[in-house]
Amino acid sequence: MDRIKPRDMDLVRQLARFNKPFWSVADLEKVLGYGSRKSLLVALHRLTASGILERVRRGYYRVSTRPADEAALANVLYRPSYLSFESALARHGILSQIPYSMTFATTRRSKRMTIGGREAEFRQIKKDLFFGYRLEGGLYVAEPEKALLDELYMMKRGRTAIPLEELDVDRLSKGRLREFASRFPKGILAELQ
Repeated sequence: MDRIKPRDMDLVRQLARFNKPFWSVADLEKVLGYGSRKSLLVALHRLTASGILERVRRGYYRVSTRPADEAALANVLYRPSYLSFESALARHGILSQIPYSMTFATTRRSKRMTIGGREAEFRQIKKDLFFGYRLEGGLYVAEPEKALLDELYMMKRGRTAIPLEELDVDRLSKGRLREFASRFPKGILAELQ
């Protein structure tokens, strides 16, 4: 195992002051001001080997002494995206089941990735349906009404299925649901009737 150098520990202390879930090599170059990329990569290798840093994926690292927020990491690693579908419904207390994987809406191609041992699924939606989310603790999350409509949209397209009897739709704002539904294809709320 490589010996940790004082400069490397300074690097970790500097990173701990920022509230970022992870760092790209380019971010680290800007923040830390290492003389060369090669010396930074050597330091990153040493810190990863010692367990101080964790490699999230190629070119991305996080300080391992801080708890990992896999959803925030996924949200930043595949942009634009926001937590939606079953994940947001469960987060808002609309769905009684807790989904295993994290589900996000994106305008990019659908994709799956594993972050910190947890699966993240990104489902593509049309650009004009990419709305109705807000920033909550460093994570973009669909509003409850929007998460339901995103789920119904995917169900209508045959891409997903959840038992509708598991949903507590009484918690939703009917006005906001109708307002958001007006931007979706006609009949999106027919599933709930």
